Amino acid sequence: MTIAFELTDDLSSIPPNEWQALSGQQPFTQHAFLLALQSSACIGPSTGWHGRHLLLRRDGRLAGAMPMYLKTHSQGEYVFDHGWAHAFERHGLAYYPKLVSAIPFSPVPGPRLLASTHEDRVLLAKYAAHLTRQQGLSSLHVLFPCESDRQALDEAGFMMREDIQFHWQNQSYHDFEDFLSRLNQKTRKKLRQDSKKVAQAGVTFRWLEGKQIDQADLAFFYHCYADTYLVRGRHPYLNLDFFQRLLRDMPEALFIVQAWRNEKPIACALSLRDKQTLYGRYWGSTEFVPGLHFETCYMQAIAYCISQGLLRFEGGAQGEHKLSRGMMPIRTHSAHWIAHPAYAKAIQDFLQRETTAVGQYMNALQEHSPFRRADAD
Repeated sequence: MTIAFELTDDLSSIPPNEWQALSGQQPFTQHAFLLALQSSACIGPSTGWHGRHLLLRRDGRLAGAMPMYLKTHSQGEYVFDHGWAHAFERHGLAYYPKLVSAIPFSPVPGPRLLASTHEDRVLLAKYAAHLTRQQGLSSLHVLFPCESDRQALDEAGFMMREDIQFHWQNQSYHDFEDFLSRLNQKTRKKLRQDSKKVAQAGVTFRWLEGKQIDQADLAFFYHCYADTYLVRGRHPYLNLDFFQRLLRDMPEALFIVQAWRNEKPIACALSLRDKQTLYGRYWGSTEFVPGLHFETCYMQAIAYCISQGLLRFEGGAQGEHKLSRGMMPIRTHSAHWIAHPAYAKAIQDFLQRETTAVGQYMNALQEHSPFRRADAD
């Protein structure tokens, strides 16, 4: 059997059905999602995300793939390595460009080594590290890999890093009130008060799924989303063309919460979903209403998950405030291969100490569970 590797910067050159046979059901690894990023120019030479997708073929058949990018910065990754870059620069070494296997602008745990066997996942990881060294690059970083990928990356000699996100888990709740009843009295009272204040401000909510979303809905969402960047003097990572392509090519993955007041929309949150999980992603508003962000992005999302029987709601990166909305801390991971032996050793030492600190932080968060003690246990 002949095994061959190749690189491509153009996902349109890969038949979607071949990619889909490896990628699973998560929306962020879908061929359509990654191609939308490329075709809308959200990634590309002008953005510092240069496609370097790694393909593994067995006798000409696509047996593995690794979405990968050559990066000239660390923006849009949500795994912060600026300190490592500064250390390289202080000693006259180039940290950039580097290779990154990730879903651009999406801190969502999931598959990164797209293959059906552990053997092929290890082959992808080892060849990507070999490629990093061969091309004279400083490092290779695999961000938010799933458990099966972590096992392969560990076997391939990568160093592991831990962080924390906050996810909501559906404990077979009958309805939203059932969920609230499982929270401790202080948290339950606060959430009900917050929801009441938003309602008293005259705000109502609408849910839109898939083909219920039209171009006007999408345009309003994008206006809200872009404004969250522009008010900080930054340009948004994603453009309207990207979201229009998602609506055209994978509408079943889109879910929008609209907040209305005085017969007009004033806020919007767009999430992606699959058969088990809702992934909270993008939000913005045209008016300030106290508590509107939490109600639109989190409480409406949780209510939707319960109504649809979804198992999880992933609320994105960071945010201790999510704990008080019934979202519990979970560990996330990244894997790192550093070409320079001395810096690899120094970073390994740092990661060991950081992992201890993350564990301590996790324990502290769990001690402040918003659930009643019996339900928290």
